[in-house]
Amino acid sequence: MSRALTVSRAAQLVGVSRAVLQRMIRAGELAQFDGLVEIDELLRAFPLANVEDSGLLEKVARIREESFGRRVREHVLPSPEILSQRLFAQSQELAEVRRHLQAYHSLVAATIERLNVRPAPAGLADEARNMLERGLARVLGSESDNRLDAMTDMLKLVYANVVVRPSGHEFLVQGNDSILQAGLKAGLGLNYGCAGGNCGLCKARVVSGETRRVLHADYSLSEAERAQGYVLLCAHTALGDLVIETLEAGSPADIPQQELVARVRAIRPLGPNTLLLHLQAPRSARLRFLAGQGATLGMAHNGGDLQATWPIASCPCDDRNLHFHVARDPGDALAEHLFSGAVRVGESLNVRGPSGDFVLGTEVPPRVAFLACDTGFGPVKSLIEHAMAAETVERFALYWLASREDGHYLANQCEAWADAFDEFGYFAASDDDPARGAALVAKRALDDGDPAASRYFVAGPQAFVDGAMRRLRDAGVPAQALRAAVC
Repeated sequence: MSRALTVSRAAQLVGVSRAVLQRMIRAGELAQFDGLVEIDELLRAFPLANVEDSGLLEKVARIREESFGRRVREHVLPSPEILSQRLFAQSQELAEVRRHLQAYHSLVAATIERLNVRPAPAGLADEARNMLERGLARVLGSESDNRLDAMTDMLKLVYANVVVRPSGHEFLVQGNDSILQAGLKAGLGLNYGCAGGNCGLCKARVVSGETRRVLHADYSLSEAERAQGYVLLCAHTALGDLVIETLEAGSPADIPQQELVARVRAIRPLGPNTLLLHLQAPRSARLRFLAGQGATLGMAHNGGDLQATWPIASCPCDDRNLHFHVARDPGDALAEHLFSGAVRVGESLNVRGPSGDFVLGTEVPPRVAFLACDTGFGPVKSLIEHAMAAETVERFALYWLASREDGHYLANQCEAWADAFDEFGYFAASDDDPARGAALVAKRALDDGDPAASRYFVAGPQAFVDGAMRRLRDAGVPAQALRAAVC
């Protein structure tokens, strides 16, 4: 079977992010050929002992042990039909490899036989014969350590690798996810609308590979589109490795304005003066947005309409569940209405958006620093979760200033990120003066990495944003490397 892996699959095998392997490739520490990494090259850079320590074997064992559990069947392993298709494809590939090996064996055996019976220059025949015999003995008699090959083959059953053209992005399809679901979970800005098979906006051309429909779709592709290999990404999954052709959103201008009605799923306190508002969009009308953007919410009240525009604090990879970190603010009627307890679970709010340009963009530098104050953590949380899903940032860090009694209301989440990701750093500070605290966190962010190879995202109250941006500009950070959001 092929010993060349995509970067996604290679990263999964050795237990690191794609960004780590891409950095090694750029630095010349890991060779890449035609976008693929050879297993031998991977073993050179990551000795097999490290592969065992990466956690992959434990994960494989856990999947095997829990393979009859309902949760694993639904969320890790694909359906029996898809597994059967992938097993069949691997058996065909194995049969082809065996045919090649048999042909090579016959060729070597015939060469040795001819060298034994036909005259040749002195010494040459013996040297060639001995070399061929030794090589053939190694192939037939050795029990080489092929654990990485075995893990690769197993992962091909559990995950399908999808490459997107023309961007070159790639992601893995897990379990029974549709291609669209898997792409969104991986942080890609794939084009879509309803995500339910009705609008046709997610159609893409399959360049190579096979798909299987997993969702009924009312939208009908034309005969010409079907002949060209188009499918609806929301309604199909990948049977095996796949190459598709579709456009992706890279900037706010690529995302259309949308309006929908969402229901309140939960309202709970994050601190004395901070609420988590959890809205759930209908299955047939999701809000498509980029990490870091916001939305305008509205609801009828006493014959009027309460409205507010807040940053979205959740990842676009889960576009149906929208989180907002709402601060108590006497000047914000909708926020005060939420804090009064008058809004109940199940009530409806109008959602319009997305808005704002506080986004990562397509050109991501080696390091990203996020500076947040109080509920400025909301949009930053969305950006961090997106960066973790996309695995495109080599190193990133959060510098969170608390100026209110609520403090770092999701500190446990931040510490868990720092424990789970070697490339993520977390620094917490407190100061009741946002402007003074801004200088502190900005200095720490500048000291922790090369400003010339970094991008800085600043979010929080006006005094904090002004103070941090001033400190960063004074340190020589160019304007194109700065993003700010007042919230």
